Amino acid sequence: MAAAPAAAGSGVGRGRRAAAAVAAWGGWGGRPRPGNILLQLRQGQLTGRGLVRAVQFTETFLTERDKQSKWSGIPQLLLKLYATSHLHSDFIECQNILKEISPLLSMEAMAFVTEERKLTQETTYPNTYIFDLFGGVDLLVEILMRPTISIRGQKLKISDEMSKDCLSILYNTCVCTEGVTKRLAEKNDFVIFLFTLMTSKKTFLQTATLIEDILGVKKEMIRLDEVPNLSSLVSNFDQQQLANFCRILAVTISEMDTGNDDKHTLLAKNAQQKKSLSLGPSAAEINQAALLSIPGFVERLCKLATRKVSESTGTASFLQELEEWYTWLDNALVLDALMRVANEESEHNQGASEENGLPHTSPRTQLPQSMKIMHEIMYKLEVLYVLCVLLMGRQRNQVHRMIAEFKLIPGLNNLFDKLIWRKHSASALVLHGHNQNCDCSPDITLKIQFLRLLQSFSDHHENKYLLLNNQELNELSAISLKANIPEVEAVLNTDRSLVCDGKRGLLTRLLQVMKKEPAESSFRFWQARAVESFLRGTTSYADQMFLLKRGLLEHILYCIVDSECKSRDVLQSYFDLLGELMKFNVDAFKRFNKYINTDAKFQVFLKQINSSLVDSNMLVRCVTLSLDRFENQVDMKVAEVLSECRLLAYISQVPTQMSFLFRLINIIHVQTLTQENVSCLNTSLVILMLARRKERLPLYLRLLQRMEHSKKYPGFLLNNFHNLLRFWQQHYLHKDKDSTCLENSSCISFSYWKETVSILLNPDRQSPSALVSYIEEPYMDIDRDFTEE
Repeated sequence: MAAAPAAAGSGVGRGRRAAAAVAAWGGWGGRPRPGNILLQLRQGQLTGRGLVRAVQFTETFLTERDKQSKWSGIPQLLLKLYATSHLHSDFIECQNILKEISPLLSMEAMAFVTEERKLTQETTYPNTYIFDLFGGVDLLVEILMRPTISIRGQKLKISDEMSKDCLSILYNTCVCTEGVTKRLAEKNDFVIFLFTLMTSKKTFLQTATLIEDILGVKKEMIRLDEVPNLSSLVSNFDQQQLANFCRILAVTISEMDTGNDDKHTLLAKNAQQKKSLSLGPSAAEINQAALLSIPGFVERLCKLATRKVSESTGTASFLQELEEWYTWLDNALVLDALMRVANEESEHNQGASEENGLPHTSPRTQLPQSMKIMHEIMYKLEVLYVLCVLLMGRQRNQVHRMIAEFKLIPGLNNLFDKLIWRKHSASALVLHGHNQNCDCSPDITLKIQFLRLLQSFSDHHENKYLLLNNQELNELSAISLKANIPEVEAVLNTDRSLVCDGKRGLLTRLLQVMKKEPAESSFRFWQARAVESFLRGTTSYADQMFLLKRGLLEHILYCIVDSECKSRDVLQSYFDLLGELMKFNVDAFKRFNKYINTDAKFQVFLKQINSSLVDSNMLVRCVTLSLDRFENQVDMKVAEVLSECRLLAYISQVPTQMSFLFRLINIIHVQTLTQENVSCLNTSLVILMLARRKERLPLYLRLLQRMEHSKKYPGFLLNNFHNLLRFWQQHYLHKDKDSTCLENSSCISFSYWKETVSILLNPDRQSPSALVSYIEEPYMDIDRDFTEE
């Protein structure tokens, strides 16, 4: 923290410094243009030398220049603020000056974030810019941090009201003046100090909003374990404060994204992981651990997430918070929209009251239900996001146990119809400049965040069965019994006291809204991902049949074939879900053949598959694996499906498999591999592993060589495949989780995966199963270094 200027306590010193500044300028008798002064201040701000603060000017000079430049008297007010904010000041006069400055900046900031921002552009030097340029931001930081200074063993204190004024002015300046937020973010001691201001309810909202903006531009993530008394601070928050605090946590527990697509390649991720191993846990991981160590933290989040609207804070405190929000432009537009809804409903209610001869109640004392709902939605957005991130972190199993114990899933199930997937009212709230269908609206964002949470919760975890109710769990048991197969152990181990209650579980409710979703809906992708995560992992016949009986397969095929979906993201999610739903399941293939009952429909289906193998390759993999299993079974039902199903017949043809194999290898390269398209490499390996089982691996490699030559690119494909397999070894042999996923999803032991890759990479050119045997010497290029610096 910069020391308080001596000029603040000494008029003589102030005069001498002003005179020195004049001398440095060679005198101001020449009446320099105001722009020159501002330029010098800006240079001083960047270099830390020369003119940097209002205290370096005389009041007479500033007053004279203000008449010409129309600076609204801000430099003179800052001069007085310096003089009244010294360490021994009682701050009364200081606070009065702040109250003079505040409206000069707040109106400008309000105009800046609304349609009136054009008015601010007409001013050459806005008030917020002048305030910052004459050192106002740095001075307010010093004033706010006065409590960190001790005089004779006693800490200095400033009032909450004065802190609020300082925070308000700082925030408005950040909103309007470029670079101020970043400068504040560089003051790490100040950022940490701001957390301590949240102990007071009077300054909480202002502090939280400023911190959120600062952390949003901070290059390095802040460490929560450096915040003094973090556990006590968070434990003392009421539920409203905790919900708002989640907005800050969202920035502190998520891994920082570089925003560069190249950095999302697996090469880059592997390099980053190696670097991280030497550096230890990331700041995000440390922050997650710090939060999980706070007693009752996750339990309180679960209560907030599942709280009903009727249980939320009363009208009086909510209105008080809305009034606080009005001074914080981040939420001002939300408030405007809320109050518009309130007025519409109150006018309607007033008319009804007058007709019935009933007294009218002011909307400020009787809060409309729509406003309560939107308030709760905005809270839950932040809470669900934090829970979702924690579910994907290092302490995933710990978080899973806690949110199961605190009944998050049954609580969300009870809110599904009335809040999460409620129908839009005629006056449904939308943010300024948006519409009801915009992905930025709170209603839609809540739905997406809810679906992301379900996806994280279900993915490869036995707690996924908490998405069902008791009756639906019994149905799973009955399916297993009828099929004469063992019940899934996770179903037997599910604690029935923690599952959903009511007529339908959360998964069934999701299926119902999924089937009703319009073709163009942005929810389709997230819905499919959430349901697919329930099926992921070791294939469960009972799980598949549970969903098949509810018409899921027919719905997916309708979307792919009949609606001819064009969205690549939605298509990929539907193909992935279809693959998990049909894998190894004879009944699913029978249903498929019943729906795709004409050649025309089948051709449309194939066209969708072939339009992008990156999107459809998981389905190709699942059908290929299923075909291999069915061919090795002696069963009339299976034989019937093999003879009738168009899809199985299509995949069984060697030319079809070779076409897929060639394209899968050709569309990926080591340098462009990502988490999204690495599945193409694994699908190509599945095809070759199954060929190896049938002792046909040399045949497939020979056919690939011929296809290369027919395309006039000898060696190009096989060299690329060789490099891809070398990377595969590097990537998967050091990542247990990924290898387990490969094994569970394919029902092929990981040792067989490794053996097949080793055989293909055998350097012996005499081996009939080695790639090098099919690359002619002049075209050999297998030793390329693909590591990323």
